[in-house]
Amino acid sequence: MYINSAYLNNSLVDFKDKSKPLIVGSCGTYHLYTRPTLPTHRPRGRLDYQILYIASGKAHFYFDSSSESTIVTAGHMVIYRPKEPQRYIYYGVDQTEVYWVHFTGSSVKNILRSYGIKDNMRIIPTGTSLEYTRIFKQMIQELQRCQTDYKELLALLLRQILISIHRQLTNEHKLRNEYLDKEIELAIQYFNDNYNTEINIEAYAASRGMSVSWFIRNFKQYTNTTPMQYIVSIRITNAQVLLETTNYNITEIGSIIGYDNPLYFSRIFRKQKGVSPSEYRNQCR
Repeated sequence: MYINSAYLNNSLVDFKDKSKPLIVGSCGTYHLYTRPTLPTHRPRGRLDYQILYIASGKAHFYFDSSSESTIVTAGHMVIYRPKEPQRYIYYGVDQTEVYWVHFTGSSVKNILRSYGIKDNMRIIPTGTSLEYTRIFKQMIQELQRCQTDYKELLALLLRQILISIHRQLTNEHKLRNEYLDKEIELAIQYFNDNYNTEINIEAYAASRGMSVSWFIRNFKQYTNTTPMQYIVSIRITNAQVLLETTNYNITEIGSIIGYDNPLYFSRIFRKQKGVSPSEYRNQCR
């Protein structure tokens, strides 16, 4: 069994603290593969909130003192609220990998609601993603090292998890899996790094072993825009910054963001923003 955890002030005692809106008290991970079982039973619950992320395998939860378990598989999170009885079991045969975080604060209930987590929600479909595990691992490390402003960073990392949950909840119809997550992340990074060059979408898809139609379809499913529309959006956004903050002429700005033809750049800009680059600059000034 692998375990790695960290606790605020090195205290394992749960607590309630309303001095700040959101406070991370502890976090950690379990990966069960040698021990036969790992049970947890807290009849009176805890004073704080808890979120558990099933990264792989599955876990057995007993809600409302039920004698029958609810099986929660990878790609889901479970949330417990203060004083809510907790009983759950991990089995070695399931190769369960779980990440967890305990948190408190003066505005937790409203924060959860703002991210789409309703008061009666227990099991949250999140999909499996390396991004979740990365954030949890960073939280563990921050709480272990206790560097400058670590408490604030822990709250921000937890909010990042909640934001990802909110995005998933508002896009439940989208297909999510680890492979697609990684490919779209790589594509977005590549487009951001190379937006001002001539990007051939078909060539990029081929370089990743994907058909262009499959890539475009899944990219749009994840981002609500096509790859080329995404690239144009980056170009125009950066053109706006240059128009607002520099004295470069329109031709120079077009060239900087990837358009060698100033007339074509002006046409694209007007199509996106409703005004020409010159008109946009004048409006800003």
